[in-house]
Amino acid sequence: MTSGTPASDREFDIVVYGATGFVGRLTAEYLARAGGGARIALAGRTRDKLLAVRDSLGSGARDWPILTADASAQSSLDAMAPRTRVVITTVGPYTRYGLPLVAACAAAGTDYADLTGEAMFVRKSIDEFHKQAIDTGARIVHACGFDSIPSDMSVFELYRRAAQDGTGSLMDTNFVLRGFSGGVSGGTVASMIEVFDASSSDPEIRALLDDPYTLTPDRVAEPELGAQPDLPWRRGRDIAPELAGTWTTGFAMALYNTRIVRRSNALLDYAYGRRFRYAENLSVGSSRVAPLVSAVASGVNNAAVELGSRYFGLLPKRLVERVVPAPGTGPSKEARDRGYYRAETYTTTTGGARYMASISQQGDPGYKATSVMLGECGLALALDRDALSDLRGVLTPAAAMGDALLARFPNAGIQLESTRLD
Repeated sequence: MTSGTPASDREFDIVVYGATGFVGRLTAEYLARAGGGARIALAGRTRDKLLAVRDSLGSGARDWPILTADASAQSSLDAMAPRTRVVITTVGPYTRYGLPLVAACAAAGTDYADLTGEAMFVRKSIDEFHKQAIDTGARIVHACGFDSIPSDMSVFELYRRAAQDGTGSLMDTNFVLRGFSGGVSGGTVASMIEVFDASSSDPEIRALLDDPYTLTPDRVAEPELGAQPDLPWRRGRDIAPELAGTWTTGFAMALYNTRIVRRSNALLDYAYGRRFRYAENLSVGSSRVAPLVSAVASGVNNAAVELGSRYFGLLPKRLVERVVPAPGTGPSKEARDRGYYRAETYTTTTGGARYMASISQQGDPGYKATSVMLGECGLALALDRDALSDLRGVLTPAAAMGDALLARFPNAGIQLESTRLD
C-alpha cells in the first residue's frame, strides 16, 4: 500500500467536513458529547461560520481546529485529507460535490464516510477510485445514515446470528419499516432530485439504476434470482406469519438501500448466501382501509419513479426549487427529539430457520438519528481500527466495519437485536 502518512501519525482522528450545514452541525454536536477523546477538527468553506459552530458546541469542542476546504478547490481537499484518519462529510448533493473529496481521500489513504443516497455517485466512486483506495489502504464508506445503516446492519446482524447458530445462509430477506416519525431532510430530497435528473436525461443511466445489482463489484458474478421489484405491494403474511393482518407498500428508499445491501453481500464474498434475495417494505397497518392504502401507495410510488426517471428533466428548475425543502434547513430541536423509527427484518435460512432482527432509535430519522449514525461510523473508523474489516476500497458500512459498528450501537442509543422465530 502507498498511503503516505500512516494513520497512527495523523494530526486528527476525524474531520467533520460540512460542519456549518444542518446535519453537519448536528453531527459535530453529537461528537462533542460522545467523541470519547477523539481528536476532531471542523472543516468547510467559511472560517467565520465554522468558528460560530464550534462556539455553539460547548467546552468539549473549545480547542477543535478549524480547516477551510472547498469542493471547488481540489488542492484544499488534497491538503486536508492527509492530516486525518477519517473525513466524514455531509456536503451534498454528492453527485455535484462529492467526488473531489473521495479522490483526495483515496489518494491519501484516508478513510471516508458520507450520507449519500445517490446510486450513480456511488457507482462513479467505485469505477474511479475503488482500485486506488485498495492500493492506498483507504476505506471509502458510503451510506452511513438513515440511508442505509438500518438496512445494511440489520441484515449483517442476521447473517452473524445464522452463522453462529449454524443454520445456513440467508435466503428471502425482507426489511419492514414498522413505524417512524420525522421529515425528509432537504439533503435527501436533493439527492433524489439528482438521481431523477440524471436518469431522465440518459437511458443508459436509467437502465443501470433499474438493475438490482447497480453497485455490484462484478455483475457477471451475481446470481440470477428472478425479479426483485423495488416497490412491491404485499400482504404482511406473505413476508412473515408474524405480520398476518397487516399490509405493506414499497419503501421509497429501497431503490438505493437494496443495492447497498447486495453490495455488502458481494464484498463479503457472498457470506449472506448465493440465494440471498432482499426487499424493503413500509407497513401501512392493519385497519380496514390498509389494503386500499397499500394498493394506492404502491401505484403512486411506482408511477412516480417511472415518470420521474423518464421526464423529471422537463420540469422547470424554479418550480422544483419552490416545492422541495432547501438543503441546510431542518426541524426544531423539539421536533427532532420527538422523532423515531422502528424496523424489523425477517429472513429464512437454507437450513429452514427463521429469524427477525429489530432495530429502533429515538430521534428524527433524517436528522438526529442520522447524525448519531454518521458520528458513530466516524468513531468506529477512527478509533476501532483493530476491529474493522480487512477490506479496503469503496465499501458499505457492513463490509467495512460491521462488527465494530454493532458493538457501538448500544451506547449510542441504537437498539438492534435478533431473535430466532422457528
